[in-house]
Amino acid sequence: RENSSENILSSVNRRLLHAGRLMLAESTRLLDVYLFLFDDFLLITKIKRNKKKYGGSDASLLPVCPSLTPELQSFIREGGLCTVIDQPIPLDRLILKNVEPI
Repeated sequence: RENSSENILSSVNRRLLHAGRLMLAESTRLLDVYLFLFDDFLLITKIKRNKKKYGGSDASLLPVCPSLTPELQSFIREGGLCTVIDQPIPLDRLILKNVEPI
């Protein structure tokens, strides 16, 4: 939801533990996603590539969080976006299992 997505990351006590790319199997296709693991929830975002690249002095104007991975910082500078695709998953409701690669 657009109205609540603006405040997802607003907690000053929330810490980003890990972030990274993943291929998500969604029924008949694979989706390129970027996961953000915070100390209280997991956020799944869809990677969107923008054809317009930022360059020159424009790149210095982009607000990039220093705690993000260099890969994600570079992706954002190149005009990429991460759009939240589902509600954050609270860690107390998350179950992780190892699965064999396809």
